Amino acid sequence: MSVPAFKTETVSDRITRIFAPSGELIYLVEGERQAAVLDSGSGIGFFRPLVEELTKKPVVVLLTHGHVDHAMGASEFPPENVYISQEDAYIYQEHATHAFRMTCLPMMGPESETVDPEKDFTPFQPISAYHDLHEGDFFDLGGISIEIFACPGHTRGSMVMLIPEERMLLLGDACNSFTFLFDSYSTSIEEYQASLIRLQPLLAGRFDTVLLSHGDGKGVPEIIQENINLCQRILDGTADRVPMEFLGRTGLIANAKAAPGHGNIVYNPNFIRG
Repeated sequence: MSVPAFKTETVSDRITRIFAPSGELIYLVEGERQAAVLDSGSGIGFFRPLVEELTKKPVVVLLTHGHVDHAMGASEFPPENVYISQEDAYIYQEHATHAFRMTCLPMMGPESETVDPEKDFTPFQPISAYHDLHEGDFFDLGGISIEIFACPGHTRGSMVMLIPEERMLLLGDACNSFTFLFDSYSTSIEEYQASLIRLQPLLAGRFDTVLLSHGDGKGVPEIIQENINLCQRILDGTADRVPMEFLGRTGLIANAKAAPGHGNIVYNPNFIRG
C-alpha cells in the first residue's frame, strides 16, 4: 500500500482515536450493540479494515461537517449507515471533487509522494446518498450514546457530538484552536458567537473532556467560552490581526498567543457582522 498506515490511541475503554495519514483525527466509539465512527478523514487511504479489526459490531458513521478532511472517508461504508447535515451540501460538493482532494496531499509532507490518487483515494459518494443529521438526533450504541447538537459557524451544517456516559464532547472544527471562519461559506463572527452562546447552556455540566479533530485531539473544557470571548474581541475591534494563508486564502488570527487546545479563530475582517 502506498499510503502510510493509520495509527490508533486509546482514549477510554470504549473510545479509540485514529490518526489519519493526512493529519486529521477520527474517533471510534464502541457500545454493546453497535459502534460509531465520528468523522472519516480525507479519504486518502482506507481505514475501514482497521475499524473492522477494532470492532466486530455494526458501524454507523457520523460526520461533524462536510469538509474534505472530515467527510470523504465515509464512502468506504454503506451510504445508508452514514449521517451528515445536508446543510453542508454547498461545501461538500466542492470538497468531494478529485481536484480539491488533491490539495490535501501537501499536508502529508514528503509521504504524499507515495500516494497514487487513482488507487488510494476513496470513491466519490454524493452527499444526497447519506442521511440528514439534525440537532436532537440520538444514537444509542448500547451502554453508550451520542447526542447531536448544531453549531453553525465554521460551516452552516457543523455539528458537535456529546458522549454523555464518558462526559466527552467532540467539537470537530466547530470550535477549536484554529477555528476557520474566514471563508465565504462560513457564517459571520456575530452569527458564530450567537451559535456558541445558544449551545453553551445545552451542554453545561455534561462534559469534562473535549475531543478535537486535529493536533493531539485534546482541548480544554473552557474552549467554547474562550471562543465566545474571542468573538466579542473581534466585534469590538480589539482582537489580534495576524495574517494567515491557507490553500491560497487569507484570514486574520484573532489570538496570536493562543496555546494548543485553547480557543482561537481565524476570521475575515469584511464579514464580522451578519
